[in-house]
Amino acid sequence: MANTPSKDHRISDKEALRIAEQTDVSPNQAKDLAKEHGREKAKEEARKTKDEG
Repeated sequence: MANTPSKDHRISDKEALRIAEQTDVSPNQAKDLAKEHGREKAKEEARKTKDEG
């Protein structure tokens, strides 16, 4: 059986754009962060990414 995530963490283009505007990451980066960390933590992780850059 394939290893599939138990939850769907994808976010909409609108949500990704909102995170991108608030944190200065690209919308694609916001979507990747949401996939990796979940919807709730995506903005927090985007801020960390911005601070590291």
